[in-house]
Amino acid sequence: MSSTDIFYAIGDLFQKFFLFYDVVGNYFNNAVIVLGFVGFAFWMNTQRKFNAASNVPVEIKDNEGWYKENADKKQLK
Repeated sequence: MSSTDIFYAIGDLFQKFFLFYDVVGNYFNNAVIVLGFVGFAFWMNTQRKFNAASNVPVEIKDNEGWYKENADKKQLK
């Protein structure tokens, strides 16, 4: 067995491994993109709920003293 046979065997092995991509096609890429959008929507919905539950003022002009006035309310951590 010469080195040429070894190199051709490695090349044939790579060709067999990459046939997997012909079977899968673009479905995996599409699934990852859809999963990313679903995860982003879930994250934004959770963030919206946290923002609604927060007692921190949004405006900078309202920022002074909010932590002393609302000491009876529990702050999200």
